[in-house]
Amino acid sequence: MKMAAREGAALKYALIPVHCFGIAVATVAAMLDGDSGGERARLLAPGESVPYGTEPVLLAETTVYGAMHVEELLRRWGPLPKPWLVLVSDAPVRPAADARYLVRALEGRLAGVARVPYLPVLRSVKGPDEAMEHKDVLAAAEKLRRTMEGTTR
Repeated sequence: MKMAAREGAALKYALIPVHCFGIAVATVAAMLDGDSGGERARLLAPGESVPYGTEPVLLAETTVYGAMHVEELLRRWGPLPKPWLVLVSDAPVRPAADARYLVRALEGRLAGVARVPYLPVLRSVKGPDEAMEHKDVLAAAEKLRRTMEGTTR
């Protein structure tokens, strides 16, 4: 991972999907961007550098597979600022014990960990804009922003 020159100075969050891109990842990007039209939070393309001055955010599901990919990425992270980890619940139950333990072991290498609950509506929407019309998604977005913006490092 590299940090790019000041091309994204207004950008606050550079989002990095750890192992997949789907409706949950797209919705988290919309949650963090709010009404900024991609000016506040943006998904990075594979291999794209983290823009200078942005907070890197890793996005993963609450599976053992997702946690293992977070660990693998953090091994190669280098001198960039510590990233946030946003865990998106993939089911309406607690994450598997192995996933919880691995994330807990990685917390020292992260700026923070934020969790997005399982949102059943994501199974039936056509895109993140439609998802953001639902009260459960809006409530989760508000909680996510409070968690990430309320923590001082």
